[in-house]
Amino acid sequence: MKTRLAILGVGRWGTHLVRNFLQHPQAELVAIADLNLENLQTCKAKFDLQDKDILITSDWQNIKQKIPLDAVVIATPATSHYPLIKDSLESGYHVLAEKPLTLNASECLELTHLAEQKSLQLLVDHTYLFHPAVKQGKDVINSGKLGEIRYGYASRTHLGPVRQDVDALWDLAIHDIAIFNNWLGQSPFQVQATGKIWLQSDRTTDHSPTGLADLVWVRLIYPNGFETMIHLCWFNPDKQRRLCLVGSQGTLIFDEMSPNSPLTLQQGYLDRQGDWFLPQGQVMEVVEIEKIEPLKQVCDRFLDTIKTGVTCSISSGWVGTQLVKILTALSLSMERNGEIIQVE
Repeated sequence: MKTRLAILGVGRWGTHLVRNFLQHPQAELVAIADLNLENLQTCKAKFDLQDKDILITSDWQNIKQKIPLDAVVIATPATSHYPLIKDSLESGYHVLAEKPLTLNASECLELTHLAEQKSLQLLVDHTYLFHPAVKQGKDVINSGKLGEIRYGYASRTHLGPVRQDVDALWDLAIHDIAIFNNWLGQSPFQVQATGKIWLQSDRTTDHSPTGLADLVWVRLIYPNGFETMIHLCWFNPDKQRRLCLVGSQGTLIFDEMSPNSPLTLQQGYLDRQGDWFLPQGQVMEVVEIEKIEPLKQVCDRFLDTIKTGVTCSISSGWVGTQLVKILTALSLSMERNGEIIQVE
């Protein structure tokens, strides 16, 4: 039996979810909702939905009243996640939610507990955790080819899109933090961040009381002593999507902008000869990855968790909650001019 689902929010990312679920043999898309009527019309035309038996509405409650559902997919602005997810879970629907789960860690925890109490699936769309390069990268790390893991660094920049509901930290950092946590098998216990505001000093949020930062520098400190630096900016025409893990014998590089392959292993080490340290064993290895869309993997996993009743450990509500705790601590560090903050 197919899973009957509704998608709430059909903006830029929501339309990708519509495409995937329309094509999925185990899903039946029965309703779409968005407060923006232009988004609804664009989605309707793009996927030729006028001849399909799909309820298209601006009112989420209208769907609940008229259409039997098994699951809800939420791709609305993060500020709306908590009430929509809570309403969906209380109504007995499984939920796939866009990241971040919510903007408040206690709300995340409440929703995760609620899903467990009702034996419902709550999956967070941390798409990168389903990217074949991330999965294959973890295999490389576990193989020992990097030697002793020493530090990491990442850069995620572009000229827009500029958000108005969250700053560059909340918009961009969650991807790289999620990947580092996944690769290391642990979460940072201390964090530090500084930022710069140029565009929206007049727009504030609970996490950004002095304005929305356009540039953010992030430092993560892990229990085993590993540290990483992340450069985030939506005000930089040099588009970068690059994350590196450095070991004593080589560096694992995940670079989405690479024209050849997104995942490479740059091997090499320093050999001491007297007073000198000389580079040795420098070899670039392209790591082969499966050619599959990460978002399709997310949709597959969501439907599979509903069918089997087994929670997805890769991107569960617990994982989403921990990432929101880290972001909250980073925001506090920025507010306190780069003070090191303990992650609760």
